Amino acid sequence: MTTIIHNAKQLITCASPDGKPKRGAAMRDLGLIEDGALVIEDGSIAAVGTTADILATYSANELIDAAGKVVCPGFVDCHTHAVYAGDRLDEFEQRIQGATYMELLAAGGGIVSTMQATRAASLSELIDQSLPRLDTMLRHGTTTAEIKTGYGLNTFHELKQLRAIEMLAASHPLDIVPTFLGAHAIPPEHRAVHDAYLEHVIVDSLPAVADWIRRIRDAGARFTSRSAWGGVPVYVDVFVEDGVFSVDNAQLLWAAARHYGLQIKAHVDEFTALGGVSAAVEIGAVSVDHLDVTTDAEIAVLAASDTIGVILPAVNFNLGSPHYANARGMLDAGAIVALATDLNPGSAPCYSMPFVMAIACRYQKLSPAETLNASTINAAHAIGLGDRVGSLEVGKQADVLIVDAPDYRALMYEFGTNLVHTVIKRGEVV
Repeated sequence: MTTIIHNAKQLITCASPDGKPKRGAAMRDLGLIEDGALVIEDGSIAAVGTTADILATYSANELIDAAGKVVCPGFVDCHTHAVYAGDRLDEFEQRIQGATYMELLAAGGGIVSTMQATRAASLSELIDQSLPRLDTMLRHGTTTAEIKTGYGLNTFHELKQLRAIEMLAASHPLDIVPTFLGAHAIPPEHRAVHDAYLEHVIVDSLPAVADWIRRIRDAGARFTSRSAWGGVPVYVDVFVEDGVFSVDNAQLLWAAARHYGLQIKAHVDEFTALGGVSAAVEIGAVSVDHLDVTTDAEIAVLAASDTIGVILPAVNFNLGSPHYANARGMLDAGAIVALATDLNPGSAPCYSMPFVMAIACRYQKLSPAETLNASTINAAHAIGLGDRVGSLEVGKQADVLIVDAPDYRALMYEFGTNLVHTVIKRGEVV
């Protein structure tokens, strides 16, 4: 099956010629082709060029006329908590009245509130509540996403979240990368003895997660609906923050995760700078996420590394904070930067990567080109799939968007609407 998409006013490839995530001046290069076209064969990209060259060289079973619109890669949402039960509407009102995120968490709300709802939900109920979120993400152009656990906060319910992620990934068009975030908060039953819960995560939960991974791979199960799960990485994450987990706690967890062959991520510097960036870079973390209060010294450490800084501005917007991560300073220092929604019920009930890009342009002074690269090719590398998705390059998966505008900058310029006209996943309109 051969498909040609043609007559794109702008074809945006986000190509990275060296196969690496972009940084520095490369962040301003979108690989833009005027009057562009691309060829899709059996779900992969076979050629990219101008409409005249492509139509003169290739024939197709199907022609899709982009009709003067923008064609670009599907968005990669590299940090989400999309599988959970319940909502936090009451806390939304409490925050409006002045309650802070950490105050709600300390009072047994926040993450713990969602934990209670997630524990109470059956596996089928968890899937039923989460599926519409993935549908909404897809309609807004997200074609690949990472999904974290972290609302079970014990081995049984963390594994229930992983099974829900597994079953959603097997049936939904989205490619999904799983992350185990058992160290997301301290559940009430361990509040009196903080270290006991960390021990539970390391001694009980991590081996169970490793067994889950082995079961999937040994059975040859499909973690995504079209490709074998064996090529999808699994990550371990930890929330490094005052009152939650320290850098020392994180280092113990990371060492144990390495023992099981799992890759490392970390929530760091969301509210308090504890030195988590340096510690995560030292152990070779794939990404460090949030970075709202990261110091200049830690930005320099990040910039000197291949660890990706994942910025989550929808959180700051939702919490009504005027302070955003210094993404401009990170890019100027040479760090690799990606963007994501942090979709979750408390701090970021946001499904839209274009809205995240709109915030990053306005409040973090990233250019439209920088935000698009950060939301595609760099985000793909932040979840270990940069060789497969995130750009329109020959040999990559044909995850393509047709945007109802003649200029890509409209994605960031307009907000409160959805300009994504057509979503193509692995070469098929979904």
